[in-house]
Amino acid sequence: MVVLIRKTHLGLSALLLAAVAGMALILWQGSGSITTFSSLTGGEPSPIVVVDPGHGGEDGGAVAADGTVESGLNLQIAQRLNDLLRFLGQVTVMTRTEDVSIYSDGAETLHQKKVSDLKNRVALVNGLEDAVLVSIHQNSLPGSPKTHGAQVFYNGLEPAPALAATVQERLNQSINTGNGKTPKRISDSIYLTKNVTAPAIIVECGFLSNGEDTAHLQEPGYQLQLAVAVAAGYLSTEETP
Repeated sequence: MVVLIRKTHLGLSALLLAAVAGMALILWQGSGSITTFSSLTGGEPSPIVVVDPGHGGEDGGAVAADGTVESGLNLQIAQRLNDLLRFLGQVTVMTRTEDVSIYSDGAETLHQKKVSDLKNRVALVNGLEDAVLVSIHQNSLPGSPKTHGAQVFYNGLEPAPALAATVQERLNQSINTGNGKTPKRISDSIYLTKNVTAPAIIVECGFLSNGEDTAHLQEPGYQLQLAVAVAAGYLSTEETP
């Protein structure tokens, strides 16, 4: 029997295999013993991962000097992360799968649409019995164009701090070489992470105010590296004494 494999399927399989190989390397490079995410939640089954591409539609988020809009990059990276997590057996939900804002009918002004969009994301997360939120964003600091790299922020619900630490470590190993960053607590002024009832992290994948970061963030291979690092961080954590 001859089995025909479409080129698109073959390409996807190769991409996923490369991602898994990259993840294995990142995990192997980590020091200390490794425990699964379920150990952080008392041995319970892994929660549903809500993969959230920030912004969307009329709300494009940050914009780079070359016109690159944050919302599109968020979606591309989030889709790679979602595909990888599902390939590895995790249950996932995406807040959006297109470059759209998920506001409700009746929202007319841009402000109303942004508020409605955020409320709908919160409702989606809080409507799940057991969830963890991973929100994908891009940073921007026009006053400091040399600042670059990926950084993780977390809310105060356990085990978000430990999750942020492992994701940050994986990003430091594979993305932030020589430019290591530390995870930080999210300000209570951020509506999404303040109002969800689930542990949440925001991954700021790079700075659109930095030309080199902007160029890298548009590369499929670099987007895959980011997805691998986040997935590896999610699936494991360093044991602490």
